Amino acid sequence: MVSVTRTVFGELPSGGGAVEKFQLRSDQLNVDIISWGCTITALQVKDRQGKASDVVLGFAELEGYLQKQPYFGAVVGRVANRIAKGRFTVDGKEYHLPINREPNSLHGGFRGFDKVLWTPQVLSNGVQFSRVSPDGEEGYPGELKVWVTYTLDGGELVVNYRAQASQTTPVNLTNHSYFNLAGQGSPDIYDHEVTIAADAYLPVDETLIPTGVIAPVEGTAFDLRKPVELGKHLQSYHIHGFDHNFCLKESKEKKFCARVHHAASGRILEVYTTQPGVQFYTGNFLDGTLKGKSGEVYPKHSGFCLETQNWPDAVNQIWDILSSHWHGPQTLLQTLGQRHTPYGCLYSRDGW
Repeated sequence: MVSVTRTVFGELPSGGGAVEKFQLRSDQLNVDIISWGCTITALQVKDRQGKASDVVLGFAELEGYLQKQPYFGAVVGRVANRIAKGRFTVDGKEYHLPINREPNSLHGGFRGFDKVLWTPQVLSNGVQFSRVSPDGEEGYPGELKVWVTYTLDGGELVVNYRAQASQTTPVNLTNHSYFNLAGQGSPDIYDHEVTIAADAYLPVDETLIPTGVIAPVEGTAFDLRKPVELGKHLQSYHIHGFDHNFCLKESKEKKFCARVHHAASGRILEVYTTQPGVQFYTGNFLDGTLKGKSGEVYPKHSGFCLETQNWPDAVNQIWDILSSHWHGPQTLLQTLGQRHTPYGCLYSRDGW
């Protein structure tokens, strides 16, 4: 049994409208989502003793989400992740995007989907948000109608994305929640055990753009196919963290993607997806300057993200497969009623 309640979370400045909060409740999970950026602001989960803690980073009040902050809990788009040098070509025309993370465009630009007010509709077991992204918004071609639906079923939170374009345009949507299964406000995630079901990953250059190579994980720090304790793993390989796309096997159906276990609390997060990739990010750019819920600060490695999505900069990439054992997305994927190209993320009006 799921209950859904609706309240006002805050008012946008200059008469921009009311931001509403939707509380989804089951016997296992309590989830708070606001209409600003379709943002998950709280996720209460019980530990093995039955004590509930909030396991996502964020803010208690709207003002926190209106300041410059690293996309806590939000849906990002029109294109999640980075587009190299903020440009791409579709149907022979080159498009230029805002450069909001030098020298690239990140998560949709200066005013992406995380920084707009969405229209909500309450469902029996969740909430659906919708908006129309106008032609030319943040430099992207075509009008795009978007729906993001959150539903709760026991201990399972499902996020469903749907988009319809008036012309060919790149689209890549994901949720950018930062998790700490020890409870938000815990200083780090080093005692979390991480598993990612990927045989390959995308190496990146110094600006975090994929190099065009699909590399096998075997024998590298990126081999997370068996559980690793994150802190010890980072130390043993002398790396500062992860911010990489892991390549998932092709599937038209929802498939296992990742598992994170926090032994001290007994909490487990499992991720399933229909998408071809997941960006594993360990909060490398968190620096303790932001004050979150209960006045807690968020230092480096105090949260992790598992952003299921299409591959980064896919609209510009031609992939070089290094391993003959890797079987990645090779054909069109029909995912959530949307049309995906195997190496890009172009949505066309054809076939709608």
